[in-house]
Amino acid sequence: MTHAFFRDRDRYLDTYWRHWNDVWLRGDLASVHQCGTWRVHGRSDDTVKVSGRRVGPAEIEAALLKDRTIAEAAAIGAPDPQRGQHVVAFVVLRADAVDHEHLTATAVQNVGRSFAPVLHVVPTLPKTKNGKIMRRAIRSRYLGQQQGDLSSLDPATPIDSIPVMQT
Repeated sequence: MTHAFFRDRDRYLDTYWRHWNDVWLRGDLASVHQCGTWRVHGRSDDTVKVSGRRVGPAEIEAALLKDRTIAEAAAIGAPDPQRGQHVVAFVVLRADAVDHEHLTATAVQNVGRSFAPVLHVVPTLPKTKNGKIMRRAIRSRYLGQQQGDLSSLDPATPIDSIPVMQT
């Protein structure tokens, strides 16, 4: 376990220790069954809630990647006045010429109608220098919010290809 962020102990304490007294908030969501077993559901800050139903972005992405025309996918939750959130997905295609209607129909078939994402085709997804997709950066860019720390962003995968949500 880390003891602090480099040159920023207060941010470390705010992030992990100041939500509840003597409780380390690490960001994973889990539940404890009556018999005492634990079930880890994934990141609590990385959950999309659509009409009261929760789904992890990785589940949406895995369903989208069943379409062989999609090389990479990143899913986020965006505010929705009726449903709480709706799913927005950013996909990198294997070929340039792919019918958007086909993509959307395949997404609905693979993900299901209630979680069917609004699709955006992008040339690249922003990733860290070790190849992890930066969903936090994608979400903040799309929603037009402060980007935060992008020091781990690989310059070969710029954030600029992610569109900003039209309001």
